[in-house]
Amino acid sequence: MLLNISIKNFGLMEQVKIDFQEGLNILTGETGTGKTIIIDALEIALGGRAHTEQIRSGAEKALVEAAFDPARNKFLEQLLGNQGIDLSEEDCLVLSREITRSGKNICRVNGQAVPLAFYKIIGKSMADLHVQHEQNSLLNQEKHRELLDHFGGTKLLELLGQVKSAYQSWSEARSRLEKLQRDAGDRTRRADTLRYQIEEIRHAKLTPGEEEELVREKEVLANSEKISLLAGEAYRHLYDGNEGQDSAMDLLARAAENLKSLVFYDSRAKNILVALESSLYQAEDAARDLAAYRDTVEYSPRRLEAVEERLNQIKILKKKYGDGIPAILQFLDSAGSELQNLLNLDEELTSSGRELSAAAAAYYQAAKELSSARKSAARLLEERVAVELDSLEMGRVVLSLEFTPIEEPSPAGLEQIEFLISPNRGEPLKPLTKIASGGELSRIMLALKTLLAQADDKPVLVFDEVDAGIGGRALQAVAEKLSQLGQQRQVICVTHSAQVAAHARAHHRILKEFDGERTVTRVELLDREQQVEELARMLGGKNVTDITRLHASQMLKNSDKI
Repeated sequence: MLLNISIKNFGLMEQVKIDFQEGLNILTGETGTGKTIIIDALEIALGGRAHTEQIRSGAEKALVEAAFDPARNKFLEQLLGNQGIDLSEEDCLVLSREITRSGKNICRVNGQAVPLAFYKIIGKSMADLHVQHEQNSLLNQEKHRELLDHFGGTKLLELLGQVKSAYQSWSEARSRLEKLQRDAGDRTRRADTLRYQIEEIRHAKLTPGEEEELVREKEVLANSEKISLLAGEAYRHLYDGNEGQDSAMDLLARAAENLKSLVFYDSRAKNILVALESSLYQAEDAARDLAAYRDTVEYSPRRLEAVEERLNQIKILKKKYGDGIPAILQFLDSAGSELQNLLNLDEELTSSGRELSAAAAAYYQAAKELSSARKSAARLLEERVAVELDSLEMGRVVLSLEFTPIEEPSPAGLEQIEFLISPNRGEPLKPLTKIASGGELSRIMLALKTLLAQADDKPVLVFDEVDAGIGGRALQAVAEKLSQLGQQRQVICVTHSAQVAAHARAHHRILKEFDGERTVTRVELLDREQQVEELARMLGGKNVTDITRLHASQMLKNSDKI
C-alpha cells in the first residue's frame, strides 16, 4: 500500500506530506485548491511524464516522493535485487523523482539513482491510476485490445509475448529473404566481374618475392656492359696483369718466396708467411670466382625487354588489386570466397525461404492460440462486466467485444478488438466510442478497473473524479463500489461528491490559502466532526446549515453499515 507522499515545490504546493491509510482514502476540496495536483504528483512519482512547468514559481526544482509498503512482493524484490537494491521485510519502498528547470529528471529507488525506464516498471507495479484523461482511452479503439489482454491475466499476456517474439522472428526472416532477393539481381554482374579479376590474377602466375628479384635483374641487365668491363679489368689486375705490370697474384707469390728465405734466417717471420700464403690462396679463389662471374654477364636486350614487360604487368595488377604481390594474392583469395558465396546464393535463397515459411507458421500458430485465449477471456469479461454494471445501476446496458480480423499480421495478433454497447436491452450493439455518455464511460471504466485490479493484483488504485457526470442512484452505486474496492485494495479517490466522500476510511481536505506573500496549498486529515462539516459543505456549498450537517452525519452513519 501507499504509506505517504511528500511533495515539494510542485504546482501550488510548497511542501506537503499526506499519510494514507488502508481502504478508501478520499481527497476533497473546493475547485482549484489543488486536488488534481496531488494526483499529478503521484503520477510523476510512479514514472509518468514530467514537465518543467510543474515546478513551483521561484523554485529551481521540484521533488516528489512516494513511500510504499511492498508487502513481501517477491517480484519486486527480485527486480530490485537485479539492480543491486536490497529490500528487507522491514523496509519500505521509496520512489523519488526530482524535476529541474533544465529539464533533467533524477529518479531514485530507496535513495539509489536508477534509469527512468526501470523506475517506470517499479512504479507501474505498485499502483494503477485512473486519471481524468485516461477515461478517454475507452474512446480509443486501440486501447480496447490492451484492456482485454490485461484482464486475461498472466496466461494471456504470456501468449501475447510469444506472438510478439514470433512476429519478430518472422520479420527478421522476411528481411533476410528480401535482401537475398535484392542481391540476386546484382549477382550475375558481380560474379562476372569476380571471374574476370580471378582469371586475370591467376593468368599472371605471380609468386611471392618475384617483383624484388625482377627489379634486381633489370638493374643488372641495364648495366651489363659496365659490369662486364669492371669484372674483366679486376680479373686482369688480380690474375693476368697488364703490359709492363705484374698481376697481384705474381706479386703475392714473389713476396711469399722472399718470406720463406727470411724465415730460414729468422723464424719469427713464420706467422707473417702463413698469413701471406693464406691471402695468396684467397686471391686465387677470388680470381677463379671473378672469371666465372665475368663469363655469366652478357648484354641481352630481349631479356631486358621481357623483364620490363613483366614488371609493368605487375604494376598494372598492383593498381587494381593491391600495393604488392602479397596483397594481390590476398585479393585473389577474397574474390574466390565471394564468388563461391554468390554461387551458393540459390541454396541460401531456398534455405531462407524455408526459414520464412517456418517462422510464418510459428507466428500463425501462436496468434491462433492468442485469439482463442482472447475469445475465452472476452466471454468471461462480458459476463463479469454485466455483473459490475448491474451493481453500478447500469443493468440495462449490454457490453460486448467484437473481434475484427486485420489485413496485415501484427505483433499484437490477428484481430482488432472493439467494445460495443447497447444502452438499453433490445437495441442493437454500437461502438462504445460513438454512443456512450460521459457518465456511462466513467462507470464502465470503474467496472473495468475493478475487474483489472482483480486480474493484476496491484495494491493501490487511484481515481480522479471517477464520479464526474453521475448523479442519483448511479452516484450512490459508484460510491458503494469504491467502498467495496477499498475492502480489497487501497483506494485513493479525488471527488466532489458527498455521497462518495461519506464512505472514506481516511478523508483528506485540500485547502488553498494566502500566507501574506503567496498562495499555498495545505492538506489536513479530518476527524469525524470535521468530516461532517466537509460533507455538509459539499452538500450545501457556502450555506452550511444544521440540516446539511444532519444530512452529512446520516450519510456517514449509513456508510458505516455497508
